Amino acid sequence: QVQFVESGGGVVQAGGSLRLSCAASGGTFGLNALGWYRQAPGEQRELVATMDNAGTTNYKDSVKGRFTISRDNAKNTVYLEMNSLKPEDTAVYYCYAHVVAAFEYDYWGRGTQVTVSS
Repeated sequence: QVQFVESGGGVVQAGGSLRLSCAASGGTFGLNALGWYRQAPGEQRELVATMDNAGTTNYKDSVKGRFTISRDNAKNTVYLEMNSLKPEDTAVYYCYAHVVAAFEYDYWGRGTQVTVSS
């Protein structure tokens, strides 16, 4: 199974920036995508941004132009640069991995809190 070490969450004012990082380890053979999901209170977990092994990205519409995902494949690490943060970005952010081996698996980390104050 895949394990994660997540960091970078915190409290910032609207318009500020944060950079999240996540290092994946364990059963990473067959890993073909890394990224971030988030969940706000009373809401369902939703995709924020992902990047597959070919470099193809997928972003939630509301973060396009503000958030940038990147990867260091040698370290199995994914980053999320978040700029122009808004109060509606407040959520627990979860690192995500997709693994294709004998079967396909989705994994999420324990999460890191991001709070944006107005």
